[in-house]
Amino acid sequence: MIDFKVTKRSKRSSARLGVLETPHGIVETPCFVPVATQATVKTLDSEEIMETGSQMLISNTFHLHLKPGEKILKNHGGIHKFANLNLPIMTDSGGFQVFSLGFGRDHGASKVEKSAREEVIMKGDQPKLLKITEDGVEFTSYVDGSKIFMGPKESIKIQESIGADIIFAFDECTSPTATKEYTAESLLKTNRWADICLKVRKSDQALYGIVQGGKYRDLRVESARFTASRPFDGFGIGGEFGGDKAQMVKMIEWVTAELPENRPRHLLGIGYLEDMEMIVKAGVDTFDCTVPTHYARHGNAFTSKGKIDCTKTKYLSGAVSKQPLDPECDCFVCQNHTKGYLAHLIRAHEITGLKLLSFHNVYFFNNYVAEIRKKIKKGLL
Repeated sequence: MIDFKVTKRSKRSSARLGVLETPHGIVETPCFVPVATQATVKTLDSEEIMETGSQMLISNTFHLHLKPGEKILKNHGGIHKFANLNLPIMTDSGGFQVFSLGFGRDHGASKVEKSAREEVIMKGDQPKLLKITEDGVEFTSYVDGSKIFMGPKESIKIQESIGADIIFAFDECTSPTATKEYTAESLLKTNRWADICLKVRKSDQALYGIVQGGKYRDLRVESARFTASRPFDGFGIGGEFGGDKAQMVKMIEWVTAELPENRPRHLLGIGYLEDMEMIVKAGVDTFDCTVPTHYARHGNAFTSKGKIDCTKTKYLSGAVSKQPLDPECDCFVCQNHTKGYLAHLIRAHEITGLKLLSFHNVYFFNNYVAEIRKKIKKGLL
């Protein structure tokens, strides 16, 4: 189980400092949670993950179910021993894949963007590769094309076998283009599934309930109040977040205003640098995002002066090529390697370049949030 204490509340916003105690360590909040989809932060080994200053990771239940399978993780003693990760770990429920492999894939939509093709999802509609029922979701495996059923009972059983410190209730993450009628019906399913997750849980892992409701204020508030009324150990804020960042913040504030103060709040799948102060000020304690490693794999490094695209030839020669990525960063990449060398590795498609940029980006994100914690402590945020 976990224990959470708020140690300081801001007088300027809903930001707060906290301490989250888990079986695998203590997390200072607010905290950025790197994504370890398949029990690893892409390109980094377990020691490097620790050296980035990461306090907690989140892995993916659906993907681990497909590869290598939860039985293998359980036989190894759980995800911590399997991956040699001695820090707190969350596993999502598989609910995001209901969106990403369903209407998200069908319509080219993300959680904070409108559909690329502007399809409207009506009550009763079904995605092409999924079948959403009252009991759960039938997925089509991207590994071998087989049918995989996952509902609240299956999700909890899989997550218990994986063995993370914190697990999430199974839900449906709805699309930005879903109508209110579709979203309301989806929310009823998510609420029923939440109660089933509480009922079937057998482990002492912390279980977070997930708030849904789409862009609709009354549904978000209804969902937050319902989830807050259940004996969850913490809360995930999921689903889509409107068409722009300002709307996203409002939607988060609708939810955090309804959640109890003494339990942690995790924002699922949001965490660009420009988002961080906004979501922390809205009352979020932890949040995850794939941005640091995703951008690194495309040759982009985050720095105190903005993003650097290491695929550009301008970083190979001249005075700029002999500079570190960020003179203000004290990570081992910035202390030991130049922009010229890193640009060479990326342009030569060397795996080492991806590892070095991934390490720097994750370190930079963690350090960025550490500075936010300092601002809250000083009363500046």
